[in-house]
Amino acid sequence: MQRRNFLKAGGLALASTVVAKPAIAQPAPEIQWRLTSSFPKSLDVTYGGAEVFAKQVADLTDNRFKIQLFAAGEIVPGLQALDAASAGTVEMAHTVSYYYVGKDPTFAIASCVPFGLNARQQNAWLYQGGGNEALNEFYKAYNVYGLPLGNTGAQMGGWFRKEIKSVADLKGLKFRIAGLAGQVMTRLGVVPQQLAGGDIYPSLERGTIDAAEWIGPYDDEKLGFYKVAPYYYYPGWWEGGPSLHGFINLAKWNALPKSYQAAVINAANYATTWMQARYDVQNPAALKRLVAAGAQLRPFPIDTMEAAYKASMELYAEISAQNANFKKLIEMIMASRDDQYLWWQAAEYTFDSFMIRARNAK
Repeated sequence: MQRRNFLKAGGLALASTVVAKPAIAQPAPEIQWRLTSSFPKSLDVTYGGAEVFAKQVADLTDNRFKIQLFAAGEIVPGLQALDAASAGTVEMAHTVSYYYVGKDPTFAIASCVPFGLNARQQNAWLYQGGGNEALNEFYKAYNVYGLPLGNTGAQMGGWFRKEIKSVADLKGLKFRIAGLAGQVMTRLGVVPQQLAGGDIYPSLERGTIDAAEWIGPYDDEKLGFYKVAPYYYYPGWWEGGPSLHGFINLAKWNALPKSYQAAVINAANYATTWMQARYDVQNPAALKRLVAAGAQLRPFPIDTMEAAYKASMELYAEISAQNANFKKLIEMIMASRDDQYLWWQAAEYTFDSFMIRARNAK
């Protein structure tokens, strides 16, 4: 009798164990998203960053979470990518936050502002300085969750049909430039122009515009600007280290399993590193080719840099007086910038300056 009771009890325990197993081993869900990019496929580093990101997400989830990419114009125009994610037309957008300063100038701070942070400083602020958290509080009003997804490093100052010898030469200049940089340039007498990438070359060729900024040597070479605007200026003081962003519809983000959220975050981090490294490899060779083809490198005159810096600080003060979100975030990044340059002055800048001199002395 005792033996029968023991077997019954054991059988019940075994049955309980067998029933419980399927509940523990739930398979990960299969999810498919659509991502709209602000970039054409021909920009193989900026558009390519989203391709790297999507592949990483698939690899990290055993191909159960797939993200399908669409280039600018395939679903919505490039400058409407954020709106598509916000409205739920797509689950995600890959774009640059400063494209949307018309909605609120605070959008610029996520990517870059004139005389702001370089790429490493930008990443330090975003990942370790509270930047991502502060930005996502702001993005909630637009129904998206944002995360860094790429960085180009410092950009060039653009292509000019005539030489700029002082800040006075900027007056009346029709310059393809937008966002907060365009507002700063306006204060220096420039007439900002907003043109899509494909319209820049013919506009320079015809003289409809006098100058244009794009990204840097690798991308600029493809567009052939050196053929119609030979003076290539540096640095792009309005884009010292611009971040690209992935914007995810907030409801879709919140609905993701935690493991998939982690996959998205880690894939975005990987793509950010990949993009900057890719530009750092491609730009030197492209710059050599451009110079060999006739591009004339020029630094912006110091009076131009100083006038632009002064105008930028005045602009920030004016916007801050009317926009609490902008004020909070611009104060955050400027405090971070000033602290970081204490360190860079002692180590990074000193090392880089010596190495540049040593290289040139060979």
